Amino acid sequence: SLNGAYRNEPALHELDCDPEGFEWVDANDWELSVISFLRKSRSTNDVILVVCNFTPMPRLNYRVGVPRDGHWREILNSDASEHGGSGHGNLGMVESAPIPYHGRPNSVNLTLPPLGAVFLKYEQAYE
Repeated sequence: SLNGAYRNEPALHELDCDPEGFEWVDANDWELSVISFLRKSRSTNDVILVVCNFTPMPRLNYRVGVPRDGHWREILNSDASEHGGSGHGNLGMVESAPIPYHGRPNSVNLTLPPLGAVFLKYEQAYE
């Protein structure tokens, strides 16, 4: 749940009142009605990507720039079956690719749920 994620993930609450805890990835995709941003904690490794789709249709193959190479685990999907949604999502994890996007060195290719949001937590770099 959103409340559970907020309590359990320092990146979602630790720097709430500090500009260092928030960074826009893309606030200008008005054509597809999607916004994306990063939430951060005091730990430099604790980063969560939040992507929100404000249309009633899923967005497939939606690319978003990320600051780190590695695994991004889907910690919250508002359209997950367990929340009564249709189940559009990213099968729990995506891997970033060294494809620069949104001014960042890497990017992830996502499935965005309709009228929903996904939260992805940076897990680790590749070995």
